[in-house]
Amino acid sequence: MSAYLIANIRVKDAALFGQYRDRVAPMIAAHGGRYLIRGGEVTAVEGDLKLARLIVLEFPSMAMLRAFYDGADYAPLIALRQQATEGDVALVEGYSP
Repeated sequence: MSAYLIANIRVKDAALFGQYRDRVAPMIAAHGGRYLIRGGEVTAVEGDLKLARLIVLEFPSMAMLRAFYDGADYAPLIALRQQATEGDVALVEGYSP
């Protein structure tokens, strides 16, 4: 079953975030992930979600997503992202009827 990383971030340092963005994309692909949403325009139609830059990544399974997120290769990039942005990140299991 697919699994998703959902992030809502606000960029504080565009230069640092650019370094993160350039380095993370090939790492996501190498772990079987792909972008479904990558910071496109958000139009709120109900409620007040306070969405900024929304990112949704899809992985084939939660095990593959955890291997990416918890992996030693990604740890330095988490630190770089946290320097460049503030926000929220969640790992979510997909739905299979």
